Amino acid sequence: MTVVTRFAPSPTGELHLGSAYSAWQCWHRARDAGGTFLLRIEDIDIRRCKREFETAILADLTWLGFTWDGAVRRQSDHFGDYGRVLDKLDARGLIYPCFCTRSDIAASANAPHGPDGPLYPGTCRHLSLQERRDRIAAGVEHCLRLDAAKAAAEAGPYSFTDEKRGRISGEPLLFGDVVIARKDTPTSYHLSVTHDDHLQGITLVTRGEDLLPSTHVHVLLQKLLGYETPLYAHHRLLTAPDGKRLAKRDRSLTIRALRDSGRTPEEVFSLLPKD
Repeated sequence: MTVVTRFAPSPTGELHLGSAYSAWQCWHRARDAGGTFLLRIEDIDIRRCKREFETAILADLTWLGFTWDGAVRRQSDHFGDYGRVLDKLDARGLIYPCFCTRSDIAASANAPHGPDGPLYPGTCRHLSLQERRDRIAAGVEHCLRLDAAKAAAEAGPYSFTDEKRGRISGEPLLFGDVVIARKDTPTSYHLSVTHDDHLQGITLVTRGEDLLPSTHVHVLLQKLLGYETPLYAHHRLLTAPDGKRLAKRDRSLTIRALRDSGRTPEEVFSLLPKD
């Protein structure tokens, strides 16, 4: 199997050491196998993503010595692609508009919890077609959700393989009726990453273990859309001395700050785990 990996940062801040570790994992897996390393900018969050952060990320990756194959794919340039995927799911009755606010969902005390907090209780799933049309015509803000029960029934049992963990049985209801298109953006992380991995021919998804739960949603979408399921390699997350996960707010551990302090790329890589 030809190895095709991707590093897909979101330009909501500067590249930090944890992200550099993820890039290193992807890059080495591709280069060691004589495969392909792609770079994708996941900038669908139009409120938080900034072009100056994208420019800084590209500069930091170049300074670290990473090279990528082909053009950089910027997700915000392809909203039409995701819209067409939504149309396919909509035509099969697998998605529905949701008009609930976060406070509405939080007020549902009986809602079970998933990886991201309380699961959506399905309030808008029961609206009639006319009620949905009337609210949309009235300009009521809404997102689109995947009807997880219908999707699970249509997809059937599924699984995926993680290099360290082996075969993992899919849990299609893990996130409940997950948001598939946001109120302010005609897509979601789950939809866009699944479509792009397929479109770009990704055979190995290398990313942090915090995203392992999301893989259950991504493979479910792959089954629904007829996409191949890649191999997954969820690596450990880097933590600060206090044990907390590294984040973009940790200014002292950004690549820019390390570079400005006089560190060389070799010294930066020496800070990364060797596994």
